[in-house]
Amino acid sequence: MTTRRTRPAPRPPEGTPPRAELARQARTALADAVRIARWAADGAIPGAPPLAAQALERAVTALELSPAQVRSGWDRARLAGLVELHGDTARPGWRLRAWDRDDSAVLRGWVALFDAWSLVHPAPEGIESTAVAEAVEAVPQVLSLLQLSAGPVTVPALLDLLGQRVAELHEERCEVPYGPQAPPAPAESAPAGHPAALVALLLDWALEGLAAVGALTLGAGHATLTPLGNWAVWVKLEQICVAAQSPAGNIEQSAADMLLGCARLTPGPARAEYRAWLAARPVGSAVAELLGVARGEDALLRGLAFEALRVVGAPAEPEVRSVVGDPSLRPYALLWLAEYGGTDPEDAQDVLSREEATWLWVDTAAAVADHGETGLLVRHLDSAVQGTVPALLDEVRAVGHPRTVQVLVALAAAHPDPALAKAVRRAAFQVHTGGA
Repeated sequence: MTTRRTRPAPRPPEGTPPRAELARQARTALADAVRIARWAADGAIPGAPPLAAQALERAVTALELSPAQVRSGWDRARLAGLVELHGDTARPGWRLRAWDRDDSAVLRGWVALFDAWSLVHPAPEGIESTAVAEAVEAVPQVLSLLQLSAGPVTVPALLDLLGQRVAELHEERCEVPYGPQAPPAPAESAPAGHPAALVALLLDWALEGLAAVGALTLGAGHATLTPLGNWAVWVKLEQICVAAQSPAGNIEQSAADMLLGCARLTPGPARAEYRAWLAARPVGSAVAELLGVARGEDALLRGLAFEALRVVGAPAEPEVRSVVGDPSLRPYALLWLAEYGGTDPEDAQDVLSREEATWLWVDTAAAVADHGETGLLVRHLDSAVQGTVPALLDEVRAVGHPRTVQVLVALAAAHPDPALAKAVRRAAFQVHTGGA
């Protein structure tokens, strides 16, 4: 066992409303999105995308909203995890089912929307995508200034901070070499930052986007965080502080090293580490890094990567759905999507075919063989969907997992029953030689 120094549960800044009041404000901010999600999920538009022309007209009539309000509410509902599209059919997300009774689900839904502010309010046309990405990456510093100021902050102060941070990011990107580089000409100067007019345009866009999701209010020449926005920024800053104080220093680690550092933690502390690591990174790049690790050869890291993706929630859903076709990730992705859709984790295994469940059994056994104790590998036999060891061995041989031989050899070496160990060794030999 390891000894971990505990710290008292952090208290939000003075004046932060109680959690129930924050949830009430989040419900108010997402009221139109909830109405549209319930209308869509109740089967009002089975088999047709909600924003198809006919469906849009029906939503406008049924909900007495303008077309723009319907489109906006639908986008918010999807980004907040209130509704999902399965093919052409809309289904309720788990947050929608818990909306009226679970304040935590409501706040997580609003935070998912807050994290996606740049999608809610698209950038003006004509701005290079690199400049937009730099602005999005710099916005957390702007939010930190607003949160620490505990009141209105003038636009010139925000503009100065954004300009400095964007210039730093721009310079960092320009200094990174990609592939063979020709030597620069002697008279070549350092790349210039963005023009002041562009930075001002980016700030206006960011402030309007954050205001659109209810994170701040705009006044004459100043901006102020709303109670919801102030709380959300404080939570993210706390997560970073907790990670910075962790013995492993996971906040600065790569995804693979962070996951390995969390491998022996119990689920609660591990999730706290995942949240802290995620809070320090743009969500898109964090999800991509986790999926990159999951595609590697280490089965333990594959499983842990999807545990971390469970903490991400709604922003990870499109990327997780996109890897369902990858044989090595498919079982993990299907389980993730089932749980994200509201299926009880104990029942989520039902979404896997027998072949997929067998593949996952081998992959998990590989993780145990590489990182666990021999007793765990023996007990892992009990989790197989097959009722008997001969049936398991037959299906394991057929499933084609690249680690099948190693897993069977390790299991044969670990199992105390000589007859069973002999059968497992025979199966390993048959897989290795390609025999029947």
